[in-house]
Amino acid sequence: MKTVLVVDDEPRIVELARDYLEHAGFRVITAADGPSALTAVRVRKPDVLVLDLGLPGMDGLDVARAIRRDSTLPIIMLTARDDELDRVLGLEIGADDYVTKPFSPRELVARVRAILRRVDRQGEPSDRIEVGGVSIDIARMRVAVAGRTVELTPTEFQLLVTLARQPGRIFTRSQLLDSIHGVAFESYERAIDAHVKNLRRKLENDPGRPRYLLTVYGVGYRFAEEPE
Repeated sequence: MKTVLVVDDEPRIVELARDYLEHAGFRVITAADGPSALTAVRVRKPDVLVLDLGLPGMDGLDVARAIRRDSTLPIIMLTARDDELDRVLGLEIGADDYVTKPFSPRELVARVRAILRRVDRQGEPSDRIEVGGVSIDIARMRVAVAGRTVELTPTEFQLLVTLARQPGRIFTRSQLLDSIHGVAFESYERAIDAHVKNLRRKLENDPGRPRYLLTVYGVGYRFAEEPE
């Protein structure tokens, strides 16, 4: 049974999320503030974190930053904020997805399941991808660039695999979103830009002049067929 950690300071939100997730077959643990969330991640080792950005004291963004220093734990942000900048910032920090309050609990369950499917797929025996100095071991979820090991989150890894499987193919943001979520959410397409920015920071020698992850202006992205 997979474990989901739900972090929110609103008891009604926690109760609603817990009821639906438990009904869907998940084990649910909860926390109401940032320090308790970090302790739960360290001690209880959940499979997925559902994290509210608007926590008292230690902000949810700070919690995500702390987790990303040494963990690739999948993170779904909960936010009631209207400013899209906060969501993009969360994605740039390394969150995998977000759900905006007020949210459908069924949608939350679907997002949790989608992330776990991606993690499970990435752990199944499969093939390797070797292109332009980038080596991807899909079975072990390992990536190396010119022999240098690169640590990626599950979403970043799946996005890289999608692009690198077909070097030169142009992918729209919607297509890339579909590859990591299973269903394209039009309002979320620009979140792909944040994930690509993270990938470039980790893969490229000069993220401002990328060799591997190339922008096709007005369309989307492609993986270079023959990186320079």
